[in-house]
Amino acid sequence: MRTLLNLIWLIFGGLWLALGYVFFGILACILIVTIPFGIASFRMAGYALWPFGRAVVAKPSAGVGSGLANVIWFFIAGLWLAIGHVTTAVAQAVTIVGIPLAIANLKMIPVTCFPFGKDIVDSRLLPPGARPLHSL
Repeated sequence: MRTLLNLIWLIFGGLWLALGYVFFGILACILIVTIPFGIASFRMAGYALWPFGRAVVAKPSAGVGSGLANVIWFFIAGLWLAIGHVTTAVAQAVTIVGIPLAIANLKMIPVTCFPFGKDIVDSRLLPPGARPLHSL
């Protein structure tokens, strides 16, 4: 079921969302100082391309630097990518088949806006009793 959802997702919005993340990742990698932002964007591109069966968990080692990076990220790329998610979700919600995809799209917005201090892992590899921040 996860593979089928991922294929439908890929066709009906995932590819375009992932390209948006790749675009911001390339822009961020132009300067040496912003390479961590580019790496985060490429990591999110993989998640936007194939999200079902993955979970977002908090990194226990994240600190003040992650919080500061999240604020900068939000204003430079997170807000624009979140608008892309909302636009795609509205388009997907037009059909009955697209409603679950639209809901998944909206669930990705918190990670889109604040990606630092979080890891994207396979949901099957979560330890028993672990609570993901968000899972598709």
